[in-house]
Amino acid sequence: MATLEIAPTASTSILGEPLTTRERVVLAELAEDVTLEDIARKLFVTRNTVKSQVRSVYRKIGVSTRAEAVAWAQAAGIR
Repeated sequence: MATLEIAPTASTSILGEPLTTRERVVLAELAEDVTLEDIARKLFVTRNTVKSQVRSVYRKIGVSTRAEAVAWAQAAGIR
């Protein structure tokens, strides 16, 4: 898996609600070709925890698919 680089300015969502550090990490991981299980294993949490974090990210950035979230992350400098 790639090293995460998180832009410091990418902490605010379109709703004005800031993404947490963990949400930014999960969002960056979504851009990789990995499953939610892979992300959970890497972060030492359960798959359900990752699913919850993904839902929170989607809500905060106003998207409904992984592809949209990845595009938003790239535009925000999260990779």
